[in-house]
Amino acid sequence: MGLYDFSATLNDGKEKKLSAYKGKVLLIVNTASKCGFTPQYKGLQELYAKYKDRGFELLAFPCDQFGHQEPGDDDEIKQFCEMNYGVEFPLFSKIEVNGDRAHPLYKFLKGEKSGLLGDSIKWNFTKFLVDKQGNVIERYAPMTPPRTIAADIDKQLAK
Repeated sequence: MGLYDFSATLNDGKEKKLSAYKGKVLLIVNTASKCGFTPQYKGLQELYAKYKDRGFELLAFPCDQFGHQEPGDDDEIKQFCEMNYGVEFPLFSKIEVNGDRAHPLYKFLKGEKSGLLGDSIKWNFTKFLVDKQGNVIERYAPMTPPRTIAADIDKQLAK
């Protein structure tokens, strides 16, 4: 199975096939509204605004598995992101990224690029960069500022 074989539920309840993103460079991030890294939403939105017209998509997957830092429901999460950070990129429904109930997409991503803790996601705002063919090419730690990923995005978009 490859990335494009998965689908996920958008924040509005609609199912989205990831095959819709074929040919695009993706940054997939698990997010939270009450996390020390939450201000990264600003940097993520800046990346999205800079690259969206060049074949880039940013996919955010809210997750409440780390210190109960995403307690809101889908509507609350969307309102928070739009009001505080002007988020325009796709927000998906809240998921789990670790454990038996981890979303299949995240099981795939972790299998493709493990991190410091092996397959587990360490914390919110772990980021995966995916090339235009759906290959997971890089995994970034939660503390990696979004702006530092710009050069890697540029490189992938140029291919």
